[in-house]
Amino acid sequence: MKFSETIIQDNTQNITWINNLRLIAMFAVIVLHTASPSLFLYNNVPENNWLAADIYNAIVRFAVPVFVMITGALLLHREYELSSFLKKRIGRLILPFLFWSLVYIGYQWYIEIIVFNNDVWANVKLILNQLKTGASYHLWYVYLLIGLYLFIPILSRFVRNATEKEILYFLAIWFLTILISKPYLTQFDTAVDLRYFTGYIGYLVLGYYLAYKRFTIPYLAFVAFLIFTACVVLITCGTYYLQIKDHELSTFFYEPIGPFVVALSASVFLAAKNIKVKMNPIFNNMFLNAGKYTLGIYLSHALVLNILELNNITYATFNPIASIPLVALLCFIISWLVIYILSKIPLLKYLIG
Repeated sequence: MKFSETIIQDNTQNITWINNLRLIAMFAVIVLHTASPSLFLYNNVPENNWLAADIYNAIVRFAVPVFVMITGALLLHREYELSSFLKKRIGRLILPFLFWSLVYIGYQWYIEIIVFNNDVWANVKLILNQLKTGASYHLWYVYLLIGLYLFIPILSRFVRNATEKEILYFLAIWFLTILISKPYLTQFDTAVDLRYFTGYIGYLVLGYYLAYKRFTIPYLAFVAFLIFTACVVLITCGTYYLQIKDHELSTFFYEPIGPFVVALSASVFLAAKNIKVKMNPIFNNMFLNAGKYTLGIYLSHALVLNILELNNITYATFNPIASIPLVALLCFIISWLVIYILSKIPLLKYLIG
């Protein structure tokens, strides 16, 4: 039996929890970007401050992988007409991407990171190069998402017609490819070309599978929490050990397409799916509202973080253990409010995300 047929027959399945998980992942991204600067200052900040950043980085490393898993859960189970899908998905992404790219280019000019001159063509080439490579560090995710959207109509046809065994086969080869790729078990690498199983497409399939698979494991949410905790400890301690050993920041445990982050992300996804939380209707409505603006919050948060930094509101404002999540929360709220207000302006609501 096709795995997709088990989804159709399971009328009790719902994925309303995904909206809350998307917001958690969004907040995790902001925590990551709030804490990360401290990681590169190992010899210039107190060790306790560096460790706080290391711990928070380990806790939130699931953020982008979970975003991709959510995309897989929401999109791979549907059948698409190719041109309609590309127009709807990529078309909806391009305008906000271009708008915010130009905002970041303008902001970089304002704070004199880039300089325009009287040569119009040189200025145009500078802007085009910024659009080609990314006008801000966080916009790499948009380029990733566009690439995934191009592949989803093909991948969805596979997963909708695949048996559970075939989906697990794909995930197993994907994970094996991760393990034998640098910098993990390279001694077992061979001339066999496994590049077709690399990249974030594995997260798409993993998200689809975990979202719809009905597990019978007792206390699955608790098991997922234990795996999450073990991964956080391993990533934190492993990164600290390599920092002491090599006197430089190592991404060995941080790699988003690495075994540690795969396990971390899967545990977060399963925990969110299996933990039932009854929220106050007011908070529930707030979460639903914020969920509508996740893309805009993502696109704008780096600008908000930078403005906060220029006003000396950073991870180092006070003890990083408290200041990292508090600054991230402040950034999240400001970004949300900015996008919410801009969404009420007719000419901007299609541009902000």
